[in-house]
Amino acid sequence: METLAEKVARVVKEEVAVVPHDPGWAEVFERERRHLRSCLPADLLGRIEHFGSTAVAGLPAKPIVDMLVEVTSLEETKRRIAPVLEAQGYEYFWRPSWGDDTPPFYAWFIKRDARGNRTHHIHMVESGFEQWDGLLFRDYLREHPDAAREYGDLKIKLSGVHARDRVAYTTAKGDFVRRVTELARRLYGKDQRMHGADEPPRG
Repeated sequence: METLAEKVARVVKEEVAVVPHDPGWAEVFERERRHLRSCLPADLLGRIEHFGSTAVAGLPAKPIVDMLVEVTSLEETKRRIAPVLEAQGYEYFWRPSWGDDTPPFYAWFIKRDARGNRTHHIHMVESGFEQWDGLLFRDYLREHPDAAREYGDLKIKLSGVHARDRVAYTTAKGDFVRRVTELARRLYGKDQRMHGADEPPRG
């Protein structure tokens, strides 16, 4: 059986392929949102949001839909959600927020198609986790096309440099993501870590 270390080593070396934006990604998100609502314990689920580059119209992206799922308890998520999704073929990781071992840890799932290609990354966190700042980044890019174009150009460049190293690719984007997130925080003057409803699907 594959160990956790072997599984992590395998997935981080999978190809980084950035492709033109597909307007159909919004519906891919919506179908998966409905599926998660249908098969997981309702008492554990809060918001389910589409974020990352596939959530920004016109932005090149890896063809993998990122989903941010609010859960009321990560300990209960390990016990009551992870087994359900693993039984359906999702890959499950108890993942540090930063680096190799930086808490807080959260539940992360990879969903694949019949050919083994990734289709979804599902990040399950509690309401106060900083991953919710990703919605500030998403909203800023949606409303500032110049910043979205700059980010798209950066992603295409870095995907060529780090085609087989997902960790290096993500790290190399870090300065841009942090800068834009801070701009968004100043502009919107709000904290995306608050409770709310699912967002409506947007292309």
